[in-house]
Amino acid sequence: MVYTKEILEEWLADIRELTKDHPSWGRVFESCYSDTLEKTIRILEDGTTFIVTGDIPAMWLRDSTAQVKPFLGLAKRDPKLRQMIAGLIQRQMEFILLDPYANAFNQEANGQGHQLDQTEMSPWIWERKYEVDSLCYPIQLAYLFWKVTGETSHLNQTFYQAVENIVNLWILEQRHDQSPYRFERDTDRVEDTLSPGGQGPACSYTGMTWSGFRPSDDACVYPYLIPSNMFASVVLGYLGEILEEFPSRNQNSLAEKVAHLARDIIGGIYAYGITKNKAGEPIFAYEVDGLGNQSIMDDPNVPSLLAAPYLGFCDKNHPIYLATRRTILSPENPYFYEGEWASGLGSTHTFESYIWPIALAIQGLTTEDRDEKERLLNLMVACDGGTGFMHESFHVDNPTLYSREWFSWANMMFCELVLDYYQVE
Repeated sequence: MVYTKEILEEWLADIRELTKDHPSWGRVFESCYSDTLEKTIRILEDGTTFIVTGDIPAMWLRDSTAQVKPFLGLAKRDPKLRQMIAGLIQRQMEFILLDPYANAFNQEANGQGHQLDQTEMSPWIWERKYEVDSLCYPIQLAYLFWKVTGETSHLNQTFYQAVENIVNLWILEQRHDQSPYRFERDTDRVEDTLSPGGQGPACSYTGMTWSGFRPSDDACVYPYLIPSNMFASVVLGYLGEILEEFPSRNQNSLAEKVAHLARDIIGGIYAYGITKNKAGEPIFAYEVDGLGNQSIMDDPNVPSLLAAPYLGFCDKNHPIYLATRRTILSPENPYFYEGEWASGLGSTHTFESYIWPIALAIQGLTTEDRDEKERLLNLMVACDGGTGFMHESFHVDNPTLYSREWFSWANMMFCELVLDYYQVE
């Protein structure tokens, strides 16, 4: 068991008491929270932790982090939960050392997943779509785990080796023409492959770091993904703080690389990643290529432009963020859908008119309006398709039409918004 039964039961009783004014929230919270604890987490023989994303039997670096973030507060009380999260960070860092370009991994070297993709696959890798955020999330988890619980055992040699690899890769991918990474898939779905020749679309140096794919696992149209670079700049700040508090063997050189790269990325975001909406207001673009091309849109997966304050990149009242928020939560964003039941952000990854509960949760987590948080939580429960769980997406006119029966990331984002609403740490 990855938790202490008595501690969990006491904590869930506290949540039921908090949510007695919204009992439907409490029921869905307990279903989602318990489902992730009971069904997705596996402690391996070496003591590390493997977490399946849900109805796909693989572990995503991104998803696995988001799946355990709502456990951090409880982990302060429960040593078993602390051990589980430390084991997850160890497993994430070992996977990164195996291949920092991969986004999803198998529990063992069983050759499952997309082994026919034209890239450097191995039996350990489920999928090798390179996404900047896949490397951001494990750093974020390591930092938050330390800050919330005081635990430091995970800041070990494996961690420092992995983060040095991450930093070096991000520096290399500032000039993608020098990169060895290629990815092609035999498919009719253009979002699942890179062209030409697996290198991706043309781009020029901006100071930002290149990404082949979005956190939706869909290919970038322009390869400097602004939300992911925002996230990278934040976690580089986390790394700087960790290195200052817990110096590594080559602390000075690594710290200098971290600080310099963070400055490059932030400078690139503001030099190349600002455009204007139809009203003429400065807003953040979603993707750019350094050649003058930009996209005005947002995707429901995190990192997203909507999530910029949630990630720690800017304040909720930052004027460019507020203008960006208004734009992407409007028809000016081609993936903003409105219907009889709901409105919100959809994706190229799912059908037209399907919106994502993850984005609804982020919409709530990035507002200071408590009534808006309440509205969004009510909406998410009303649109669960009668299942008591969240899903990848649902149709704005009929929430019984949804994608992915079991998607733990979405479940835990609902839990995170409930905890935020009641200010539970």
